[in-house]
Amino acid sequence: MQPLQPMRVDWVATPPPGAYPQPASRAQRLRYGGPPRYPAPPRWGFPLLAWRWPTAVLDTAERADSVDGVRRLGRTAQNTLWLVAFVAVWAALSEVWRYVLLAMSRFGALSVNVVNTSDAMVVSSSAILLVGWPLALLFTVLWVRRARNVAATIVGYGPSRSNRSALIGLLVPGVNLVVPGSVLAELEHAVARRPAGERPRPSRLLLWWWGLWAASGVLFVITVLWMLRDSTQAQADGVLLHALGNLVLAGVQVTTALMIRRITTLLLPVDAASVRLMRVLEVKDAPAPPLRAVRASGSPR
Repeated sequence: MQPLQPMRVDWVATPPPGAYPQPASRAQRLRYGGPPRYPAPPRWGFPLLAWRWPTAVLDTAERADSVDGVRRLGRTAQNTLWLVAFVAVWAALSEVWRYVLLAMSRFGALSVNVVNTSDAMVVSSSAILLVGWPLALLFTVLWVRRARNVAATIVGYGPSRSNRSALIGLLVPGVNLVVPGSVLAELEHAVARRPAGERPRPSRLLLWWWGLWAASGVLFVITVLWMLRDSTQAQADGVLLHALGNLVLAGVQVTTALMIRRITTLLLPVDAASVRLMRVLEVKDAPAPPLRAVRASGSPR
């Protein structure tokens, strides 16, 4: 009889239930547990003046005639001028199309839809110009007034004409072809930090603006006088005069926007895009902030 062989047994250990935490469901993982709690106010964070606006300091306010005010008003004027320039080009192309239709009508009848579309383009562009051009002129005049005041404060001497005299020179017919250019030449002379006794020398951009401004005034008078004629050829020529006047008006708007950008840049030589916004390095002559009356329990002394 053979002896019994020992039985081989493999022991496998398994963790009991609950030994390892079960993976939480998605709803449990995204559950909000509330804001963090600290036994005392934390000592880390941003500086107290990191996000304070200039006008947030007690007993201080930004002056209306400041470089920042000139820049903001100049940006508004430039946007309006560019919009009016676009509409003026649109109006000029509409007038040219009307003149082409007038020439084509000599050889046959035109489509009603084409004529109505041309009339709609001319009327709509003229209506927008009738509202946009005075608005752009108003913003530009306000910007010139504010820029003159800021330039006088910076350079230490004022312009030869007062704001009232410059405004009157802008409104008087005939004189308004000369005075605005002289006012801008003095402003450009001042923001360039040139001596007060030196005669202003307008830049090439200013000379282009001055010429387009005078040409637009002359064309406006010629167009009004031409509209008094009632012949067919005179009406056709009036369409071309309107188109030419709109193109010159667009040139005035573009050069005015470029002049505003140039003078504003001379007033503020630092590029605004390179400056980190909302960063206060130092506040001078500001009142002390109010202190906390009650100290929280557990906060360090």
